[in-house]
Amino acid sequence: MKRKQRREISSLSLSFLDAVTCGFGAIILLLVIAKIFEPIQLEESDSEINNLIVRYEEELNEILGQTDQVRRQQSATENQVALSDTQIQELEDELTRIRSAYLTQETEVDIEAEIATRLAAARQSLTDEMERLIDQSRPRPRDYVVGGIPVDSEYIIFIIDTSPSMKGNEWDRVQEQIRETLEVYPTVKGIQVLNDEGEHMFLASRNEWMDDSPVLRQRIINELQDWDAYSNSNPRRGIVDAIRRYWDLEKKISLYVYSDDFSEGGGSINSVVREVDFVNRSNADGERLVRIHAVAFPVFYDRAGAMYTGADYAILMRILCQRNGGTFVALPSRRSD
Repeated sequence: MKRKQRREISSLSLSFLDAVTCGFGAIILLLVIAKIFEPIQLEESDSEINNLIVRYEEELNEILGQTDQVRRQQSATENQVALSDTQIQELEDELTRIRSAYLTQETEVDIEAEIATRLAAARQSLTDEMERLIDQSRPRPRDYVVGGIPVDSEYIIFIIDTSPSMKGNEWDRVQEQIRETLEVYPTVKGIQVLNDEGEHMFLASRNEWMDDSPVLRQRIINELQDWDAYSNSNPRRGIVDAIRRYWDLEKKISLYVYSDDFSEGGGSINSVVREVDFVNRSNADGERLVRIHAVAFPVFYDRAGAMYTGADYAILMRILCQRNGGTFVALPSRRSD
């Protein structure tokens, strides 16, 4: 009886050890299987990463390609804008040419009439009729004129020929004319003085109006005595530059030109008239905002009656004064005969 129980206990113990051993064996087998498949998973992970990198590189290349395309489009747009600006400028130039051609048709008749009297004007001397007209044109308090020129502006600009012919022959009369003009204007809001090249007498005041005062007027007269500025005897540049710098829709401006000559280097009479018409724009009433007055000094009329460019100056300024609401005055010769 005891031997049978011992055999049953021994069998049970053996079965339990077998189960435990199998369990450990199963665990070891699972670990081995896991270790076998782990490199495969790592290899698969590396492959996915490489594929992802390749895809990102492709996307980057695509973005870079799109960026280059955008840059090319931007460059093409800029070139197109530059081309458009050039075309606009060409159209503006064409408009100016057409406008000038139109104005030429208006002025050619007047110019031809003036040229027909050119020889007579060049030889003209002081007559009794001129004496009477000059006497009538002297300033009177009632009508506020100077040499036949209305003085109704609030701002005045002097354009003075500083060439050797003026400095050597007429400079005392230039100073006298400037002094008389200033005296007729009791007060103005602003003054400027340029020579016929557009050079300012007082460089620090460029592009600004100088406030009127007795001190300023005396400074102008004093500076005028020794003013030595280069001039090519052509008022075109001074007139155009003064209008461009000081034209103002809110200001009444008079421009006084004192000269004796119109040199060939300044272009034709027609071209100067067209240029002044273009820069001296009109207000809503059609009036030119800058009056142009001129005084002609007969330096070149004293040389044996020969034809000189002083006659061209007289023709030019008579047309400019007529078209820009001003007055032209020709001073008499100082010859005694």
